[in-house]
Amino acid sequence: MWNDQKSLALTRWCVRLFALALAAADLGSYWLVRWYMSWNTQTIGQGLREELLMMVSLYLCSLPAWAALYWLHRLLGSIAAGQIFVPENVRALRAISWCCAAACAVCLASTFYYAPWSLAGVAAGFMALLVRVIKNCFEQAVRMKDELDYTI
Repeated sequence: MWNDQKSLALTRWCVRLFALALAAADLGSYWLVRWYMSWNTQTIGQGLREELLMMVSLYLCSLPAWAALYWLHRLLGSIAAGQIFVPENVRALRAISWCCAAACAVCLASTFYYAPWSLAGVAAGFMALLVRVIKNCFEQAVRMKDELDYTI
């Protein structure tokens, strides 16, 4: 039977799996970019400049992705410990939202040389917005919990 603990365990494994995929993409970005550039010849140039720009964009997006994974790991650890509506989780959600916003900025800046980056930028921006709303809910819940803790 499915329960909260199994859901939490699945989420933790998904974070680890994503970290492995991100590490593989970071290590193999040269080959990934070469493959993508050979496959997609109509919408992007085929020179060294375009390859370097694509790799820079990927690595710049990788940095906030690693930071977001770190904060997700901390958030899930806190939840596993039964600490849900605590300031540390609000901090983690705030950091994750800023990571998404940073990825959005990189992707949108990358549209100057490759328009399809705008799709990833909009998705990252939307994720930043969603996480920010959840952060605001958590922040309000922490305040309410603190008030209730002081009520006799």
